[in-house]
Amino acid sequence: MRAILAASAALLLAACSGATASSPAPAREGASAPAPISVAATGDAAHPVVVELYQSQGCSSCPPAIKVVNRLADRADVIPLTFAVTYWDQLGWKDSFASPAFTARQWDYAHTAGRSQVATPQVIVNGRDAVLGSREGELNQAIARNVNKAGPEIAVAGNRVTVGAGTGNATVWVVRYDPRTINVSINAGENGGRTIPHRNVVRDLTSLGQWQGKSASFTLPSAPAGLATAVLVQQGKGGPIVAARKI
Repeated sequence: MRAILAASAALLLAACSGATASSPAPAREGASAPAPISVAATGDAAHPVVVELYQSQGCSSCPPAIKVVNRLADRADVIPLTFAVTYWDQLGWKDSFASPAFTARQWDYAHTAGRSQVATPQVIVNGRDAVLGSREGELNQAIARNVNKAGPEIAVAGNRVTVGAGTGNATVWVVRYDPRTINVSINAGENGGRTIPHRNVVRDLTSLGQWQGKSASFTLPSAPAGLATAVLVQQGKGGPIVAARKI
């Protein structure tokens, strides 16, 4: 597992090369992925579990986790989303999908959970559980225990999305992601010479507004051609996801 302490490029480079530093060097996940694990759906399409993979094409530990999360893409009870982060772009290969906004989102999860580090490949399940992405059995267990059928209902009609009545306050996010398998040839860095297949790559994450427990309706912006859409209802910055829906 690859970790980064917030803001030192020198430390980042030393950690990736395995050199010693004032803080312990991050551990590295093994390169091989476990065999696929067959798991029955634990939720349903009306109450899907959101699985967010934070990865970088420049991290040699990420391909096994990408394979694991890619296998979730066809499950109706899960919304797997691949967020590409920027903090390994200095290692000789700049991730072709990375965005500072996605790195900031991962930091929001870390700060909320009291963690002083962010890591790749990390999976956040329904905004609650942090799991090492290559550990498929642990990920499936996290999915099963995070099924939530008590959140507000999400309905869509035309370009309007309505979040039904419930309890609490939350941000309503619209996520645009590419559902295709995108094969990326890596020409340099730790994964140089490999081709990595990505699925459900997030291209945009936009706040629609705040939900405050009463039924509320929001306007969906037009979706770029070829991208799929999901709506997430999330408490606070880096908080739990209380409802979600694929559109």
